[in-house]
Amino acid sequence: MGIICEYGRITKLGKPNILFLMSDEHRADVTGFEGNPVIRTPNLDRLAATGTVFRSAYTPSPICIPARQSMMAGQFPRTTGCETFGQDLPPGHMTFSRRLAQHAYQTVVSGKLHHRGTDQMQGWTKRLFGDMEVTASFLDGKEQSEFDKYKRPPLKWEQSKEVKRAGVSRGPCVSHDAMAVDVATQFIEDYFNSTYYDREEIQPLLLKVSLLQPHYPYLTSEDKFTYYLNRVRPFTNEQPFDHPFLGRLAVREGIDASERELRRATAAYYGMIETIDELYGKVLRALEHVGQDIDDWIVIYTSDHGEMLGQHGVWEKQKFFEGSARVPLIVRYPKRFGGGKVVERNVSLCDLFATLCELAEVPVPGGLDSRSLVPLLAEDDALWDNEAVSQFGGRNLMIKRDALKYQCYGPDKPEVLFDLQRNPEETVNFIDEPEYREQVERFRLRARELKFG
Repeated sequence: MGIICEYGRITKLGKPNILFLMSDEHRADVTGFEGNPVIRTPNLDRLAATGTVFRSAYTPSPICIPARQSMMAGQFPRTTGCETFGQDLPPGHMTFSRRLAQHAYQTVVSGKLHHRGTDQMQGWTKRLFGDMEVTASFLDGKEQSEFDKYKRPPLKWEQSKEVKRAGVSRGPCVSHDAMAVDVATQFIEDYFNSTYYDREEIQPLLLKVSLLQPHYPYLTSEDKFTYYLNRVRPFTNEQPFDHPFLGRLAVREGIDASERELRRATAAYYGMIETIDELYGKVLRALEHVGQDIDDWIVIYTSDHGEMLGQHGVWEKQKFFEGSARVPLIVRYPKRFGGGKVVERNVSLCDLFATLCELAEVPVPGGLDSRSLVPLLAEDDALWDNEAVSQFGGRNLMIKRDALKYQCYGPDKPEVLFDLQRNPEETVNFIDEPEYREQVERFRLRARELKFG
């Protein structure tokens, strides 16, 4: 790899730099580029207008830890063994950061990774800031009787209390994200300018900036809160879906929270999304400031899962409804692919592993549940199987194929089949309709192949 001087700045020849922007709990339809008329996301909208938007992208699990570790590993939760909150990838597990690091990429992250085990790096060569914590369950030789003396506080309030306490504040997610971006922009300055030692970095860079917002608690600045409060349209008069899992943990309007409290939580959530957009703009400007041409970079934006936001009467995630299981996904690489494209085919966050490998010209390791998105970026979907898989815990499975979304929940709960073409609101279960019998049998066969059902 060589370098040339172009207009007084150093330009790398060879593998592309990669900027991976990630949020937490971002509902895909609360973006300007998906047509939401209220939210202000100008930076994400610009990336979308000059990149490719995947409008049917799904999380491998609608809960934080399994979703993130499956994305990094390019494998379904059942494959990784990280299926529930509190678990983690085993030490040394292959991740796309580890794979790129093996091929001379500097792999640097600022912000949330959500590891809980003893391997806090998982292939990253530098962690600038974030959640580095080994939980007691991973400690060797721990004296359980000593731990039993201490009662840990709850990780969160119940759903209705999270809604009721929403509003104006500089919450923990806000503080975390501001620091994560400050550290990332300082790294950018040091990495590309190095004004003291005047070093020139010639290794390719994978830089991930991973934020907590718009994850609850739903708190934002007064300026954003008051802007959105009377503009948002909260989900009201919603009835929980008649299913023992999909309808559980409902926040009932007029019982668990008032309409005004639902509106306040929605407004705060919108404000948090505007905040992450501003922070991503700060990262992009920092790269431009040090002479980087963003058009030379691969830029990815996504989130680990969505947020129900009161739709179907429930908040937060866990569910296989679109609000929770679908995620925003933008891939931008102008040097190879034109912008302004929308892909409707079903894809998974697991697919980013093989995609990054192909774009970086790195061999894809075996054993992945990952498909390269490059053919879809190149507008060639002839061989795409149009399937996306999501799992929650050890029993709950979603398979999306074309417009049909099949779900199974173990032997003691009914199956569900949504047809998003006929019923995009996901209010009708078509599982027993005779016209779907053949498709349901194929879904059941696929579920058994995935070791479910």
